[in-house]
Amino acid sequence: MRTWRKSLLHAALGALSGLVAGYVALAVAELTAVAVRPEAGPVTAVGGAAIDRTPAAVKVWAIRNFGADDKLVLRLGIVAVLALFAMALGALAPRFRRAAPAGVLVFGAVGALAATSRPDSPGALDAVPSLVGAVAAAVVLYLLASRLPSPGAAAAMPGEGSGVDRRGFVLGLAGATAAAAVAGPLGRSLNAADAERAAESRAGVRLPAPASPAPPLPRGVDLKLPGLTPFTTPARDFYRVDTALTVPRVDVGGWRLRVHGRGVGKPLTVTFQDLLRRPLIERDTTLTCVSNEVGGPYVGTARWLGVPLADVLREAGVRAPSRGGPADQLVARSVDGMTLGTPVETVLDGRDALLAVGMNGAPLPFEHGFPVRMLVPGLFGYASACKWIKDIELTTFDAYDPYWVRRDWAAKAPVKTQSRIDTPKPFANVKAGAVTVAGVAWAQHKGVDGVEVRVDDGDWQRAELAAEAGVDTWRQWSFAWRATPGTHALHVRATDRTGYVQTAERTRTIPDGASGRHSVVVTVA
Repeated sequence: MRTWRKSLLHAALGALSGLVAGYVALAVAELTAVAVRPEAGPVTAVGGAAIDRTPAAVKVWAIRNFGADDKLVLRLGIVAVLALFAMALGALAPRFRRAAPAGVLVFGAVGALAATSRPDSPGALDAVPSLVGAVAAAVVLYLLASRLPSPGAAAAMPGEGSGVDRRGFVLGLAGATAAAAVAGPLGRSLNAADAERAAESRAGVRLPAPASPAPPLPRGVDLKLPGLTPFTTPARDFYRVDTALTVPRVDVGGWRLRVHGRGVGKPLTVTFQDLLRRPLIERDTTLTCVSNEVGGPYVGTARWLGVPLADVLREAGVRAPSRGGPADQLVARSVDGMTLGTPVETVLDGRDALLAVGMNGAPLPFEHGFPVRMLVPGLFGYASACKWIKDIELTTFDAYDPYWVRRDWAAKAPVKTQSRIDTPKPFANVKAGAVTVAGVAWAQHKGVDGVEVRVDDGDWQRAELAAEAGVDTWRQWSFAWRATPGTHALHVRATDRTGYVQTAERTRTIPDGASGRHSVVVTVA
């Protein structure tokens, strides 16, 4: 019994050694990343690689269930897996003093491979933080394990104490923990310096007045009903769906946008100040994510300020395919390596496609693409709304598949006509009598022509539409319902200006956006 307890104690101490070694690995890697780049840190690199290799259906599930917290959940999951792996190696270390530290090195090699495989990786240098962190952890684990007896040695010393070099073990454990506690915060602090410089550069941006201001919002565009989504979405509430595990913090002083590729007669490289010196236009535009389920939250409207993308392309000599241009796809690349593909014909057809620099009267927030993002009304975000953009290449759909197309999403992604009930909420309890049903409908670049509501299996009845701000924005609606006691299902459908009536057929978000009609069930007392 005593031998069994000693073995259990040694395994527990070994697991503790592994946990501390894992802490050392992360802390040293983060400090080393200061000399490389923050994105080369193992958690960010492994997380990014995991996102790249996750099936699209799993990504949609994560977005649906975790929303904006999906990346936090991924980070916590990576740290948890690392901790469990480190503890398992540590528990084996007393028996396998060389093999267990070698396992740490293997884990470091995985992090190095993940870092160098990222689309934005500059090369082998990105492997350094993971490898340095792994070496430090392997040394720590070996030294701590050497203070613990092997199971065979423990069994040979009954009645002689635990067999642990207590003083050496405690000192080693404390020293390693203290070193990691210094290295980790120091690395985070030094890495944060770049982010602070970027924040200072954003704070110094003064957006010029637009040469073409957005028309004033018409009276009645926002019904201001309780529970109804406001017409203009504040930046803090605007949905964020992207693959960036760490939000890029770009200093405007070093930002450049390159325009090149097939059919570009005059390649361009522009700075942020170059953009601000151009005539800017301001437009209210609704953006929608392709991951938005029927009735989902990933849609919002903002007032955007930017340079007409068509003007920049024409300056570079780009012609639409219908006018003989050789390129039919515009591939936008962000600073984190993301690629989005957009039809050239759509960008040049007269709609207000922008290289946006402002959102709701202020420079873009970092989370929404500062310093510059692209947006094209009428297309889902994954095919039009490249954040942190740095490169535009003209090519063809046959020649290149961007990030999401390689993951089974459609190459061309026009927004589907949709509507949503905002109030009453699902499973709400309301009083019999006059009840206001209200929500939003959108059909970007087509325009919403009508909204209808149905109670249970009754007839469709027209809802009242709010004033329209433009064909590129959503539209609020309301319906006066004379509610009777019982449980009722409320359904909504929209009709756009092409005459298309929103279909009842339900489809998944993959490959080109969800379809179907939103409904809520309420109880009337």
